[in-house]
Amino acid sequence: QVQLVESGGGLVQPGGSLRLSCAVSTSGRLSNIGEMGWYRQAPGKERELVARLLDTITRYSDSALGRFTISRDIAEDGAKSTVILEMRNLKPEDTALYICNAKGVNYLRGRDFWGQGTQVTVSS
Repeated sequence: QVQLVESGGGLVQPGGSLRLSCAVSTSGRLSNIGEMGWYRQAPGKERELVARLLDTITRYSDSALGRFTISRDIAEDGAKSTVILEMRNLKPEDTALYICNAKGVNYLRGRDFWGQGTQVTVSS
């Protein structure tokens, strides 16, 4: 009912920038999607929240604060949306699989939707 497709990952040098996109589509209404977020998971580590967005309210992890920015665009047809994660001053410890998340509301309440992720590698 909700599909999330990430893109924009890649290899970047320390200090560089990347722009991740999460294409959000639904067979229903976008109003049935509440909070959106970006998570990341590095090898051997647990998945962690990087940034989240609900309406105009944003929250960031301590490591992302000041370097990453989350935002959301909604298409004119109201059926598709894009969640953006702008990342700058990247560090080797930012290397991970970045995964988009959407939380359902209304009749989708209690459901979590996940994308497949996009790999970010920060290395010289």
